[in-house]
Amino acid sequence: MLAVAAVLASIVLTGCAAEDPLAAQARAGDNKNYIAGDGSVAEYAPEARGEPVDVQGTLFDGSTVNSTDWAGDVVVLNVWYAACAPCRAEAPTLAALSTRFTPDGVRFYGINVRDEKPTADAFERTFGITYPSFEDRDGKLLLSLTQYVPPQAVPTTLVLDRDGRVAARILGLAEESTLRTLITDALAQPSPDQPAQGQPVPDQPSPSQVEATEPPTAGTPTDSRKPGDSGDPGGGIGDGV
Repeated sequence: MLAVAAVLASIVLTGCAAEDPLAAQARAGDNKNYIAGDGSVAEYAPEARGEPVDVQGTLFDGSTVNSTDWAGDVVVLNVWYAACAPCRAEAPTLAALSTRFTPDGVRFYGINVRDEKPTADAFERTFGITYPSFEDRDGKLLLSLTQYVPPQAVPTTLVLDRDGRVAARILGLAEESTLRTLITDALAQPSPDQPAQGQPVPDQPSPSQVEATEPPTAGTPTDSRKPGDSGDPGGGIGDGV
């Protein structure tokens, strides 16, 4: 019995230590049976970004989400499916970065383009993914992102700024240091209702300034001249009527 237990323990430990075979395939650059991105990374200057993306879809838990729900937040969108080798290779990175940046208000969402819920759930359990994913087998959500996500370029990762615009894109496997830097850069940019770093906050008006700029109260005369002042030769306003 002890010998059998030792053998079983050895098998379990070996299985835990072994790298996911599809992930190893992606790391080796063997792109069998899937179309991957070219590995390019693009970061867009704020003035060069397009319009905010319009994202609407249903998560695997049945809830609906659209891009207005995350207004003012930095968002990471990752396109994936379970049998995609580079998706499996980058999954631990995404899990770790979501844990790191979620307390800073960054939202993470997956966009699954192929799997049924049980398959997606198994993938998330395997790699410790705790953020939700959209179910997009019909491709409707991805269609709204075709300006940034080439057809069938999986995985692709987008970083959205606080205005909902694409601040950065990774076509292909996302390396930890690269994605971490892109998220950090997006976080460093001000939210729409805050001044940019280094810009002075406008001075608040003093009570006297507020009083001086307020319109006259109804019924209060706006002519403050005294009788006999220049421009009122008759003494008081209305004299001689």
